[in-house]
Amino acid sequence: MITSADFLPLLPEIFLLSATCALLLTDLFISPSRRGLVHFLALAILAVTAILTLRGVPGVDLPVRVLSGSFQRDGAGDLLKLFAYLATALTFVYARPYLKDRGLFKGEFYLLVLFALLGMMLMMSAGTLIVAYLGLELLALSSYALVALDRDNRRATEAAVKYFVLGALASGMLLYGLSMLYGATGTVDIARLYEAASALQGEDRTLLLFGVVFVVVGIGFKFGAAPFHMWLPDVYQGAPTAMTLFIGSAPKLAALGLAYRLFDNAVGGIDMNWQVTLAWLAALSLVLGNLIAIMQTNLKRMLAYSTVSHVGFLFLGLANGTPEGYAAAALYAICYALMATGSFAAIILLARQGFEAEEISDYRGLFRTHPWFALMILLLMFSLAGVPPLFGFWAKLAVISAAIDAGLLWLAILALVFAVIGAFYYLRVVKVMFFDPPSDDVRIEPQADVQLRWVFSANALAMLVLGLFWSPLMEMCLRAFGAA
Repeated sequence: MITSADFLPLLPEIFLLSATCALLLTDLFISPSRRGLVHFLALAILAVTAILTLRGVPGVDLPVRVLSGSFQRDGAGDLLKLFAYLATALTFVYARPYLKDRGLFKGEFYLLVLFALLGMMLMMSAGTLIVAYLGLELLALSSYALVALDRDNRRATEAAVKYFVLGALASGMLLYGLSMLYGATGTVDIARLYEAASALQGEDRTLLLFGVVFVVVGIGFKFGAAPFHMWLPDVYQGAPTAMTLFIGSAPKLAALGLAYRLFDNAVGGIDMNWQVTLAWLAALSLVLGNLIAIMQTNLKRMLAYSTVSHVGFLFLGLANGTPEGYAAAALYAICYALMATGSFAAIILLARQGFEAEEISDYRGLFRTHPWFALMILLLMFSLAGVPPLFGFWAKLAVISAAIDAGLLWLAILALVFAVIGAFYYLRVVKVMFFDPPSDDVRIEPQADVQLRWVFSANALAMLVLGLFWSPLMEMCLRAFGAA
């Protein structure tokens, strides 16, 4: 029997849903000149949701399962949620001046992002296959609408159509895989599915393994892993930068949460083939992502292929298949979310009406005209490349160590080789900023958003601070995933 106590673990989700619906109604009665109120209300909603998540469940020890097991609240989900809130808050701060300059500063942006965040939270706390899929689709549908928000932009519209078509295909594959898991085990409950799958023999076990393959394909698409990355470059380049910033950061945390629920809680340990599959996906992502990124001259497209390579690194942790491996993957996902928000914010910082600052050549001589921001971008590029002692180095070290612990020495060596190769295209951006002659287009408007400047600087400096003091965050990840 469901009681009111069953809804206490869902308090952050319930509040976010209620507050977003209230914000939707509020936006109807706010004049365009006072649209900034929606911005601050959205940030306040995120702050309250974070507080509710940090408070835990009064009088109840985590983990806890409620609503007949369809929702589970635990340390892993809460940790990923908190950093998803942070990435979303950074998105709001960075996107505001960009949207204002292009006539896109509308309540729909904030509402779609908050609904997408709600979908991510459901993915991170799913207790059944149905809830996991509902969360995934809420995130996906909101993301499609975000990419197409600028209806007068032909590139954005084309990107949204590609995203929708390929996303629908991937969702269908994932749903087909989940239906196979249900058909083989007779349950959608993730905890019961593990128990039922352990006893399967013959044709039922074969059906289960086919289902796992389709689940891996669906999750590979959501991460943007090769060879399921075909949507990523066109969507990242075609979408307005503010939208690219969001879909390129926080959803990676949600995809990790979904992968953890399905691979560890549902099919973990039943058959090791899914870990071998993840290892080969990681290898393919590392090779294709880094080699193709070298050839790019468009910064957004370069960052898109860079994302493919970073997904390869993240899969090193997932392929480990132990709590330590999931903790390393979580650290990498957190690191990448922060690096991605900062990298796309650098584009927004230099962009202005009629100049999108998307080409690498657009950053020529930035050190001579704006030395502080050139140094901040350098920190972000070096962290993405994995240069010590920045945060990206320790995140890469954690997942490579997880691959070695899993007996995947060949994959760890491949990751090291392509980490060195991948450093080339990040250093190219640094070379353009510090050693090329400045261009007249390279300037930051004096009236540029002050909040954007300060938050961007803090975001970049965090790569250095977290690099120097990364151990506490790693310990948090280990505790959250039950490895400590």
